[in-house]
Amino acid sequence: MNQELNQERRYQSAGVDLRAKAEALALITQAVKSTYTPEVLAGIGAFGGLYQATALQGLVEPVLVASTDGVGTKTKLATALGRYHSIGYDIVHHCINDILVQGARPLFFLDYLAAARLQPQIVAQIVTGVADACRTHGMALLGGETAEMPGVYAPDEFDLVGTIVGVVERRAIIDGSSVEAGDQLIALMSGGLQTNGYSLARAVLGSALNEPFEGHTVGEALLMPHRCYLPAVAPLLSQGIIKGMAHITGGGIPNNLPRILPAGLGATINLGSWPVPAIFELIAVHGAVSQAEMFEVFNMGAGFLLVVGAQDAAPVAAQLEGYVVGEIVGGEGVRLL
Repeated sequence: MNQELNQERRYQSAGVDLRAKAEALALITQAVKSTYTPEVLAGIGAFGGLYQATALQGLVEPVLVASTDGVGTKTKLATALGRYHSIGYDIVHHCINDILVQGARPLFFLDYLAAARLQPQIVAQIVTGVADACRTHGMALLGGETAEMPGVYAPDEFDLVGTIVGVVERRAIIDGSSVEAGDQLIALMSGGLQTNGYSLARAVLGSALNEPFEGHTVGEALLMPHRCYLPAVAPLLSQGIIKGMAHITGGGIPNNLPRILPAGLGATINLGSWPVPAIFELIAVHGAVSQAEMFEVFNMGAGFLLVVGAQDAAPVAAQLEGYVVGEIVGGEGVRLL
């Protein structure tokens, strides 16, 4: 027994605290279980999550859609401000949007949280945020991993990654193949940086996080959660009027929109056709960042783009409280006008 205790203490002195991991698990268990749907047969505590495929009933040719992503260096901002709950929403919403682009609805989610040192209360805040976001959108948090890795991560830093699995009827997959010249682009607002461009934003505004900005602080404006577009877009999926969708993440509009366009087609974007949140102007001015680079790094307020026929553009924009911001044209690439 003493030998076992000594071994545990040596592990702890090496930077891994098994008690902290157990405490963190105890704190998050109820939040995770609150996301379970009837299809979940085994979740937290099991070596592998079990999800019964009854959720696929009624589909003729169900196609699973999966994606993995992280929240990048937004984690450093959360640490600097001591606010962790919203970062859980960020990763869930980012992943939901990534599969929504192809018309999929979410089924279940897995998270990976790693840090140099696990602090149970912080872990609980983050994972509770993940669970709250999953529950909001009817998705099970089926499992995940919480890892303590001293020497890999810097002290007091953490990384958060998520994997999502969703489903779409094969005939309902939205892949952009029907997009043609003359179709219109509708932008749905982001409200902020979402989860991309934080390395540049922190380099420019890192010393001003506590300064007042539009009723908040600069740090609070930067930490605004990633918006989930599923509630807005889902009612339109069955109508067959959406030809393509793009989640505007790292690379901005110029690098994300072409991913869904058929060969030989590009787009023009009309600058000034949607309101750009003031946080982007603050970054551009304080960092002397050119307009071209701003659009290559950030979403600039256009967090999600839809491609629809010209006749559908106005009613869809009105229904979704979006903006008609451009047009599909012949050629390649995206031109900002």
